[in-house]
Amino acid sequence: MGFGPFLRLDELAPDVALIQALKERWDPECHAFLFPWGHMIPTLEDVVRITGLRIDGQAVTGVTYTSYQELAERLLGLAVTQEKSSLIQRTGLQASLGVASVRHETGESQADYMTWMTEDARAALAEEEGAAADRDLRRFLILVIGKLILGTRGDPVSCKCLPLLEDLSSVGSYAWGAALLAHLFDSLGTSSRVTGVAGFFPLLQVWAYHHLPSLGHGEPRRAGAVPLLRRWRFRRDEQSLRRQVTMIHDALDSVPFGHVQWTPYVREDDAAQPWVERGRPYFGKDIWLHSFNTVVPLHHRLVACTLGLHQSETDWTVRAREQLTDWEQCGRELVSEGTSDEDYFRAYARRYGAQVYKGSRRPFDPEGRIASLEGMLHSTIQQQDDLQAVVDQLRAELDRAQQMVGGASSSREDPDRSVLEGQLAAAVARAEDALVQAREREAELRAALARTTVLEAEVAELRLRPEAAEVARWRQEAEEAVRLRTEAGDFRTQLGEERNRCELLRSKMKGLERALALVGRSRSSASRSGIPSGSAGHYLTGSSGRRRNEEEERRRRERAPEGSETGPRDMAPPSPRPLEGTGESG
Repeated sequence: MGFGPFLRLDELAPDVALIQALKERWDPECHAFLFPWGHMIPTLEDVVRITGLRIDGQAVTGVTYTSYQELAERLLGLAVTQEKSSLIQRTGLQASLGVASVRHETGESQADYMTWMTEDARAALAEEEGAAADRDLRRFLILVIGKLILGTRGDPVSCKCLPLLEDLSSVGSYAWGAALLAHLFDSLGTSSRVTGVAGFFPLLQVWAYHHLPSLGHGEPRRAGAVPLLRRWRFRRDEQSLRRQVTMIHDALDSVPFGHVQWTPYVREDDAAQPWVERGRPYFGKDIWLHSFNTVVPLHHRLVACTLGLHQSETDWTVRAREQLTDWEQCGRELVSEGTSDEDYFRAYARRYGAQVYKGSRRPFDPEGRIASLEGMLHSTIQQQDDLQAVVDQLRAELDRAQQMVGGASSSREDPDRSVLEGQLAAAVARAEDALVQAREREAELRAALARTTVLEAEVAELRLRPEAAEVARWRQEAEEAVRLRTEAGDFRTQLGEERNRCELLRSKMKGLERALALVGRSRSSASRSGIPSGSAGHYLTGSSGRRRNEEEERRRRERAPEGSETGPRDMAPPSPRPLEGTGESG
């Protein structure tokens, strides 16, 4: 089925910092990484050389369903997680294959563990025949494809490719490597806040080890091994993830132009990799990649965008007919339409600007002026190197021609050689003039880059000054707000105390009102019953009322005239009055 080289790959620990740094450089609009020196993109050649998966053959496409319940029960004997779902629990798959409870023994190496488990699985599968063997083979393929090649985040395994596994004789005819790349591109387009990718991360990791060796993240471990993923191990770093990512961004911002490996496979022995020879017609082509509803461009000229096709139940052989035809025709030959590197770098810097530089060394340059000048400087240096090579070659030709003519006398005897010598000398002079101009251009660009860098730094500083004043004003307002909040808290405390005092006074007033009301009722009842009012007052006021009554009695006695009696007296009889209308009696 073509999975042999892929299944023989060794374990590779994830380089999380490198994957995250690359992901933050990914532009989902053009499906490429953005670096200071231009676009870079993993290609089908990278896939086939690194993983050994087939990239030629039929596209991985077909019909997608809203529910895979019936297919999963019929072909796998398992159930999906939900009625309308394409996911199967990984633990259920492993249990169905008899490897759910397999554990390392103490002191057992990874190689011994894999050897023992492989032998045990082969012995178990050899005992099965017919439908049972086909069912277990589909379970194994779903686990490999759904968890590695087209892996998803989380524990469940996708069974979206299950319709292609119904006929086991045709499984090996599909381009699973191309589907892996399409799925990886789609995963890289997710938010940069999400750490890692859902696709086959070792492809991205080893791709960076080969194309960006100056980063120094990979360690060779097995020279000459194929596929290429078997040659590398991850170089561990104990620093924090964010610190590692920042250091990688700084390194990417300062990688010299000539240190990028654009063709790292030129010395590979392709005879030992037959899968490479089968995929060669797809190398260096603009072509559409297919993984069912994921259809993305592998476009070296970076002018195409994704189709954005997201349907629930769609026949992609019909919907993406044009893209399938492109695949069946092995894509289109790539012909460069650029006029000069300088034009490309200027347009590149104008389009992406500050997106190119992600490291901590670039706190300014929001409009990409520095990036544009650096791009032109790299281009000029490259042109200068090319011109130097031309000058060296022409000088060698001129020296050879002069040795052949053998001096001035021979030149007069052979006018053709003299003309050739003159043409070579003129060509050397022109090349040297062009080299001098390139060096002058380089000096001008370096000076312009220095001036622009200083200018951008000054502009950034001027922009920060009002921001600093604004921050000071905000800090002053914040302190004032804190003071006001403190005073408001004090006022609230005082108000609470005053409220407590008011409540106490109100309680006392209510007590006095009740006492006065009781006194009034007591006096009323005393007058009605003949009880002296003093007795009621004594009953209500207690001893203090008694003392007040005694004091009043003492004062009354002191005010009475001397000789008078204070006790009861007999009243004198009234004086007689004469009768009206009568005279004196006789």
